[in-house]
Order: sequence, then structure tokens, then C-alpha cells
Amino acid sequence: MALQSPTATRALVVPPEAETGRRKRAPRGSRLLVWVFLAPTLIGLGLFSFVPIIGSFVLAFFRWDIISAPEFVGVGNFVDLAANPTVRVSFLNTVGFVVVAVTLQLAVALLLAILVQSRMPEWLRTFFRSALFFPLVLSAASVSLVMSYLFNQEFGLVNEFLGLFGVGNIGWLTTGFGAKIVVLLVYVWQNFGFTFLLFIGGLAAIPREVYEASSLDGAYGWSQFRNVTLPLVSPTMLVASVMAIISALQIFDQPYVLTRGGPGDDTRTAVMVIYESAFQQLDFGLAAAIGIVLTLLIMLVTAAQFRLSKRFVFYG
Repeated sequence: MALQSPTATRALVVPPEAETGRRKRAPRGSRLLVWVFLAPTLIGLGLFSFVPIIGSFVLAFFRWDIISAPEFVGVGNFVDLAANPTVRVSFLNTVGFVVVAVTLQLAVALLLAILVQSRMPEWLRTFFRSALFFPLVLSAASVSLVMSYLFNQEFGLVNEFLGLFGVGNIGWLTTGFGAKIVVLLVYVWQNFGFTFLLFIGGLAAIPREVYEASSLDGAYGWSQFRNVTLPLVSPTMLVASVMAIISALQIFDQPYVLTRGGPGDDTRTAVMVIYESAFQQLDFGLAAAIGIVLTLLIMLVTAAQFRLSKRFVFYG
């Protein structure tokens, strides 16, 4: 058998494209077809995402009432924002709401997920999953409108029920504390369903053998939850908390429909001030500036969460 030279053998094994370091390019028609399919998405993102973002950033440095020509004011809108007491109160309300709402939302969702994942028939588990997720598919405005009737001081069903126990009519939507409670409850009730499903997936991914092993070591109840469930579900907790905080920082529908930000400014949020500045006061520059500050706040909080996750998230 004749021996082949190393160069000839290499030529038989290595394709010419690899030999020259060049990749085989797809036909021009195939590349064109890819861009045709991507075009609707790219155009939509450009028109409805990137252009508005850039426009808002530019608009924040102008004073514009949509009637007269824009007037360049530099950082004047940001100075006005810092000096505006309504803006300060709205951001304080928003941050306070986020702390309470997200904590309650995560706690309720995790508790219900653990209960649903416990030993029960599969059909009952499916029913609870669907029922607890259902509020999320409803319109926030319509839910808030219904809740405004339920919590009405004069004829609301909540006060009617409490009256059976001798409790007088409570001004749920006419007092600062009552209005905050109603907005909080309505928001958490409607939004915990998505967090609940995230925890369902996280708990389902925990092997049963881990619980069996911990039981053999004497871990039951709270001890098992603290030392087994919480560490293993912490990655899901991180995702759920990030999404919940981003959503809560942008709350608008519930306080707007239920209280219009009142009484006073007790339930006024940052997004409500953006809406009022733009579409009621026609100060689009100030509204854009508030939007930029809110966006930076969201980015800062999210970055801090991922930074802290290195200490508290267990990836197994």
C-alpha cells in the first residue's frame, strides 16, 4: 500500500474552508429572506421603543406644551423636578408602596405555591393554579373600578359585611391610610399570580430526594423550609423580586382609578405625575424628565439586586 504524504492526508481530512480559515457564506437569497422576516419586529422596536426612548431623553431638555415651538432649557426641567413638592411626595409614595407591596406579593405567592405543591390530587392542583393566576389576565382598570364600588363608604359590600359585626362605615377611599390599604390590596391581589407561577416552577425543580434526606436528618416544618426550600428556590426569588419591583415602580392604574392620587397626594405615584404633567398640564419636558429619573431609579434598584444576589442566591 502506497504511503501518502502528510499534506495529502490533511487535505483529505480538513475541508478547504477550514484550511483557508474562511466560512462558507449563505446564499444571498437566504440572507435576504432572513431580513424580510426580521423586518416587522425591527421596525416595530424602532418605532415604538427606540425612537420614543431617544425622543423622551431629548425632550427632557426642552419646555414644550405641544402648541408652541419647543424651547431649550437645558437641565431646567430637572431643577424644577427637584423643587416640586408633588414630585417628591409621589416618589416617596412609590418607594414606600414598592417595599410593602413586593414583600407582601412575594410572601403570599410563595406560601400559596408551597400549599399548592403539597400532596393533593392533580386536578385540584390544576384548578388552584388557574384560579390564582386568573386575576392577572383581567384589566387593571376594570378590576379597580369594581373594587371602588366594593370599598365604597356608603354602599360598599365590604362595609356591609363589617357592619354584621358591629363595625361602622369605614372611609376606605376617603382617608389617607384607608386609600393606601385598598390600593395595596388590589394591586397585590391582581399581580401575585405571575409570581405564584414562578414559584410553582421553582419548587417543582427541587428534587424530592433532598426533602427525604433532610427529613432523615431531623429537619421538618420551619427548619426544612429555612434550610432547604429557601436556598434552593432563591434563584426564582431573585427573578420574581426583580420583575415585581420593576412592575410596582410603574404602578398607575389602581391608584388612578381608585383614588385619583388622593386624598391629597397620599396615593399619588411617579407615573401618575408623569401622566398629569404631560396630558393635563401640557408640560411634556417635565414629564420626560420625571420619566428619565424613574428609569434611572429602576436601573439602580435592579443593579443593586443583582449585586446583592451574589451573597443570598444559591445556585446549587
